[in-house]
Amino acid sequence: MEDIDCVVVGAGVVGLAVARALALAGREVLVLDAAEGIGTETSSRNSEVIHAGIYYPAGSLMARSCVEGKRLLYAYCRERGLPHANCGKLIVATDEAEAGKLLSIQARAAANGVPDLRLLTRAEALAMEPALACTAALHSPSTGIIDSHAYMLSLQGDAENAGATFVFHSPVLSGQASGDGIEIEVGGAEPMRLRARTLVNSAGLHAPRLARAIEGMPAGLVPGSFYAKGNYFTLTGRNPFSRLIYPVPVPGGLGTHLTIDLGGQARFGPDVEWVEEIAYEVDPERARGFYAAIRRYWPDLKDGALAPGYSGIRPKTVPPGAPAQDFVIQGPAEHGVPGLVHLFGIESPGLTASLALAERVREVVGRS
Repeated sequence: MEDIDCVVVGAGVVGLAVARALALAGREVLVLDAAEGIGTETSSRNSEVIHAGIYYPAGSLMARSCVEGKRLLYAYCRERGLPHANCGKLIVATDEAEAGKLLSIQARAAANGVPDLRLLTRAEALAMEPALACTAALHSPSTGIIDSHAYMLSLQGDAENAGATFVFHSPVLSGQASGDGIEIEVGGAEPMRLRARTLVNSAGLHAPRLARAIEGMPAGLVPGSFYAKGNYFTLTGRNPFSRLIYPVPVPGGLGTHLTIDLGGQARFGPDVEWVEEIAYEVDPERARGFYAAIRRYWPDLKDGALAPGYSGIRPKTVPPGAPAQDFVIQGPAEHGVPGLVHLFGIESPGLTASLALAERVREVVGRS
């Protein structure tokens, strides 16, 4: 059985950032992923937004890592010339009841360390985006967009340059905590058994399953596993917007918002569809709900202008209707298993928060 210093399970954006941080800290790092390459699930099936840190509960790990991660991510993109744009976004109210909620959103953002949101009148918002229909809006100047694949490739390159090794088509099936590390069974075409001094479970949608498959891990500390599927539709005609447009949040999510990619292509979503299995087909019939939601802030959206785009699934640790979840980094201090670190519930804004989360994992690993 081969001994490895650090094994990171999962080559999504957070796993890549963790591997990079550990390798740069001088650790021997092996990254294992069941898929054929990096970022094939949640990390490549999202809006590619650099979030400001507006909506999350004050003091939560989600809020803190988003705000810090945003700062680190913009700096990282500038230093490496990675494709991104600090385009900003508008949060728009379409009636007086929604307008009354904008001040509370602004206050929550300020409590999270995002003090730059500015309240706009209808005229000010329409001067920025003439195609809008709204009664008032908030402008978030630090929201942006990024080429997530270019970012992930850069993280992988940094990690490999620092000595990390990546092995794909290698699912981690089970594990066992022992006195001198975590022994893991790796499947695939060439099954193997490894012993890792440190095992970081960054398996995203599959993180709770892997945690439950590690003998010695207290089962009561493993959260539930629920799948919230979000569907996206793309705009087939000209996009009249230069910023992201978000409605006032609705119960259970942020509403059907408009985002743009670096080429200016507009897309709408996600909606929320709780599913039992991981499947990414987009039902064209769901467009009906999209048209109604979008026309509240863009009434000129034409019939037939939306085409099925793609979908993503968020790794939820709580069921529908439960209070909002937080990111969880669970190390030996929480579960008592030396060398074992879990990341649970790393959904949006995980891409934005990735570098900050990686630093936190590096600190936990350093203490274990």
